[in-house]
Amino acid sequence: MAQLFFKYGAMNSGKSIEILKVAHNYEEQNKPVVMFTSALDNRDSVGVISSRIGLKRDAILIYDDTNIFEEVNDLSFKPACVLIDEAQFLKKEHVIQLAHIVDDLGIPTMAFGLKNDFRNELFEGSEYLLLYADKIEEMKTICWFCHKKAIMNMRMHDGKPVYTGEQIQIGGNESYYPVCRKHYYHPPKQEFIEGSEEEANV
Repeated sequence: MAQLFFKYGAMNSGKSIEILKVAHNYEEQNKPVVMFTSALDNRDSVGVISSRIGLKRDAILIYDDTNIFEEVNDLSFKPACVLIDEAQFLKKEHVIQLAHIVDDLGIPTMAFGLKNDFRNELFEGSEYLLLYADKIEEMKTICWFCHKKAIMNMRMHDGKPVYTGEQIQIGGNESYYPVCRKHYYHPPKQEFIEGSEEEANV
């Protein structure tokens, strides 16, 4: 039976490599998939799902007015699975469309994304995926500053944490750190942060 999956995790928890792995596993068995990603994500290039280890592939762009259900229903083939990257950027209506893909078309659908933003508030897409998904799975990674599990995303600007501002600001390790609750509220001193960056780049 088809289901709607939501796999979430902090920054650097391997969401993009996981979605690429899922696609590979289906296609290795000659089961076609269709992949979508947000038009907002331009870290590598628009319309590309890419991992930090260098794997990448093209995907259909999702804009605010995109009807994902119609995009899938109009395909010349029935995919074995629908895969969504950067699902936190979805709108409520997009999530409902994903539910209809599962319920009306009988196609398993897997969405991957962040749960909470740098202000520790839910993204719209994540909020409604938590409500509508049949199965929810956390993808784990460790805090940038210690060995605890990272559950929050810290936005950095000029080496200092930022807790206010626009929700969406595209960036990678230069802008965001996955952190535990303790270090979200009590980040290390500047020298520790700079040292962590140097070690991460070795």
